Amino acid sequence: MFMVEQDGGEGRIVDVKEVALSELLAKRAAELSLERKCDDVVILDVRDVSAVTDFFVIATADSERKAKAAYEHIVDELKHEDERPLHIEGGDTLHWVLIDYFDVVVHIFMPEERAFYDLESLWGDAPKQTLKVEGDRVVADGG
Repeated sequence: MFMVEQDGGEGRIVDVKEVALSELLAKRAAELSLERKCDDVVILDVRDVSAVTDFFVIATADSERKAKAAYEHIVDELKHEDERPLHIEGGDTLHWVLIDYFDVVVHIFMPEERAFYDLESLWGDAPKQTLKVEGDRVVADGG
């Protein structure tokens, strides 16, 4: 699949690059977590360091209510886009919710659990993108 980046003001194509479908799914899941006010949202590209999956999306929810809202929003919205998780864990405790889409695994942590498990350090060799909301847009740095 190819992604076309256009100049917002002019409408000119400024870049075309090949993008894996799993990368698009990871970015979409990250955006959906931001829509439900998750913090510190990152995407780890683990394709070169793991045979298990392509991407981790990691987000922090500062309350159980936000964790539940985020994971339900991600699952519901992606279901409308014909993406269904293979497995969900932690939906009952909400301290670490794992949503497995095979090529993309979404982790929604409470702050203490995120600090304890520290997946970013564990997978420190993986390229990392941090996503945040600026105005009405989601922007990424790193990668």
